[in-house]
Amino acid sequence: MKNVDVAFKLDGSMTFFSSLSQKLKDVAPSRVVEVGWAVTKTEASLIWDEPTLFRRDLPKPVSAKSVEACPAAIEFDARHFVVPCPVDIQLRIGMDDGKRPTLTNAAGLKSTIRSKHLNKMVALVDRAEWRHPDRPILQFITPYIFLADHPVYINQLPPFLHYPESALPGLQICGRFPIHIWPRHLMWAFEWHDIGKDLVLRRGQPWFYVRFETNDPTHRVRLVEAELTPEVQRYVDSISGVTSYTNRTFSLFDRARARRPKQLLVKHK
Repeated sequence: MKNVDVAFKLDGSMTFFSSLSQKLKDVAPSRVVEVGWAVTKTEASLIWDEPTLFRRDLPKPVSAKSVEACPAAIEFDARHFVVPCPVDIQLRIGMDDGKRPTLTNAAGLKSTIRSKHLNKMVALVDRAEWRHPDRPILQFITPYIFLADHPVYINQLPPFLHYPESALPGLQICGRFPIHIWPRHLMWAFEWHDIGKDLVLRRGQPWFYVRFETNDPTHRVRLVEAELTPEVQRYVDSISGVTSYTNRTFSLFDRARARRPKQLLVKHK
């Protein structure tokens, strides 16, 4: 009888602790924050590849003290996701005095993208909006959307962890904004410093990075493909294009937060 009682008590204790453990897991904050990415409906959407975690293709280190094994370097690299360039492009800019700058598809008949479709992707920013009078700015419109249901800021950065075959004739313009409130389309903006050189981009090569900031800097980010539900799409549409109507877009965050759907991130099935 005593053995039966002991077995019963042990079994009851195990059930109690199992239940307690599950409850603690339910209330404990996750060490991983999920961020969704999506490509909005666009013509030829298959050319836009999914973002991937940055990885170095290196041989096995000879020394245990190799930089490749440095935890600080590993931690830094693991925070970046790579977005590849969707097309092959060779652009040339004309800057005649007193005339509007012009863009030319310098690859001509050898170009893999038709000029009329290239014109839909890229646009020159008005001269009055440049940061420097001799440095034109152009923008590529991308269909990429990033969103989250927890406080997350996105940073869009140049691919500085990759060694380029040839340097670009200018600088990528970076940006940072909260994707749990402001899930807008990413743009690739470029400030052209050396206008005597063509801007050459190659399909599949790293185009830009995205890096994410969360409330807890120790948390990792898991990137998942998201589905833009009709409700979320309406919210994204309400944000798109506001820069054409006001300069202080960040002042609209409180209004956007009040109109935000309860759930932005719906995983793609």
